[in-house]
Amino acid sequence: MIGNERNAGDTHECDVLVVGSGAAGMSAAITARSRGLDVLIVEKEPRFGGTTARSGGWLWIPGTSLARAYGIEETPDQARTYLRHEAGNNYDAARVDAFLSAGPEAVDFFTTKTALRFDMPLVFPDYHAEAPGGVQGGRSMVTRPFDGRELGDHIKTLGSPLPELTVFGMMLGSGKEIIHFMRATKSLTSAIYVAKRLSRHLMDVLRYGRGMTLTNGNALAGRLRKSALDLNIPMWLSSPVRELTIEDGAVTGAIIARDGRNVRVRARCGVVLACGGFPHDVARRRKMFPHAPTGAEHYSPGPTGNTGDGLRLAETAGGRIEDRLPNAAAWVPVSLTKRKDGSSGVMPHFIDRAKPGVIAVMRDGNRFANEGNSYHDFVQAMMKAAKPGEEIAAFLICDHKTLRKYGLGCVPPFPMPLGHHLRTGYLMRGDTLEALAAQAGIDAKGLVATVAQFNATAAQGHDAFGKGSKAYNRYQGDALHGPNPCVAPVAQGPFYAIKMVIGDLGTYAGIVTDANARALDAEGRVIPGLYAAGNDMASVMGGNYPGAGITLGPALTFGYIAGRHLAESAVERSAA
Repeated sequence: MIGNERNAGDTHECDVLVVGSGAAGMSAAITARSRGLDVLIVEKEPRFGGTTARSGGWLWIPGTSLARAYGIEETPDQARTYLRHEAGNNYDAARVDAFLSAGPEAVDFFTTKTALRFDMPLVFPDYHAEAPGGVQGGRSMVTRPFDGRELGDHIKTLGSPLPELTVFGMMLGSGKEIIHFMRATKSLTSAIYVAKRLSRHLMDVLRYGRGMTLTNGNALAGRLRKSALDLNIPMWLSSPVRELTIEDGAVTGAIIARDGRNVRVRARCGVVLACGGFPHDVARRRKMFPHAPTGAEHYSPGPTGNTGDGLRLAETAGGRIEDRLPNAAAWVPVSLTKRKDGSSGVMPHFIDRAKPGVIAVMRDGNRFANEGNSYHDFVQAMMKAAKPGEEIAAFLICDHKTLRKYGLGCVPPFPMPLGHHLRTGYLMRGDTLEALAAQAGIDAKGLVATVAQFNATAAQGHDAFGKGSKAYNRYQGDALHGPNPCVAPVAQGPFYAIKMVIGDLGTYAGIVTDANARALDAEGRVIPGLYAAGNDMASVMGGNYPGAGITLGPALTFGYIAGRHLAESAVERSAA
């Protein structure tokens, strides 16, 4: 509509330049292109997908047609009430309204006009479902599995899933598929399912060099890439942005390093920053993460290329970074593992904490939180429980029966072996609680007393910290275990421990924007030509974590909002 792409020497012209190839960036690009604009995506890494590619692939968006198809009806006011409760003093009414309005519209657009598809479990509760406006289901959806062969040769440049969340290199779909794998030795139906899944994966590896059944975040990144390919949107990989170009206070494009030379990209309508936030920017972590005084006391499973490029670029154009949120990132407890190839891994602990027979203690041997609560809430409890000057770390504790039934962290359940994790020290074992405490560096007297107190009521399903009392606890527990799906005694040795420290699933403290995803300066004025989405944009959740998918849901939505606004503004300029 505005004009055709043009390359001339070391210059390139387009309507929209999108920096970053995760869900937010590709959402903005696809939306703008579908409305007639010429779009270019640039990505600093040699692979596309960013944090999205290694995520769970869940999106939290209230009021969608997917929910209504299940008979789940809610008004925007109900979700608005929930977000107001969650965000507290950091509630941004204009952006929340934009999210609640455009979110369902974005889902309809992507599911009817592109390759994107979602499945919505009938029951997946908000993380604080008991709070005002919270619900038991209908807001969190997961990306439907995708056949990687549809990407052709582009499958080779799709970002890899997190190795710690794969089995034999195979991604497991969230929900029912994980349950089948956990019950493979107990259910004939699950055993048959697992055998077929493993066989299909092995055949793909032999033929293509990798599995082709993409699930979770890999499916989301793959489906978005397929949609971009269908619209002939070019994507430059290994092409970092060196600087933004600014004329008369407006962002007009950027200088891109590509193939050993600098290319000046002129973006007639604007630039969208979607670079994945700053989980690996040590300097900004030091400034914004209270638990990381040197910036090094933090371990992110996100891509190492997410070093805050978008935030720094915005600051050069006068953009302001939000620094008032109570939590600068979406926290998750992680454990540090040594892979068989000798490299280091970061394992996020999502569901193991909620399983019956698992408790968490600090170094003094005392419990400090409901282990079944969300990862974000759990880490905040870790921070509060830590003694001044002490490393902020907690230990998951369980007995042999629980470990072999459910697994723990990177340690898989029976019949998979434990030896590697014991040899590296990732998994610590003791025939008695005292022996385990000595190996892990936990106060033995405190641990023994804590386990005794917990066991006194565990068989009856009662817990002093309320584990299993909330809908989200029970969802992540074991539905076949009673009377409480989250509580069982820590009874028979040997006993095991895994050390957890603090990590993140994405950063919250991003670029301040308006409801149209336009970057704002220190005085709250729009910076012409500059947009931000995804983890580069200050979180609309106000520093809290309301439910599964609260980074990817807003990422897709505000990417859509940015692309839509760019196209509408282009039409207005053409008419003028």
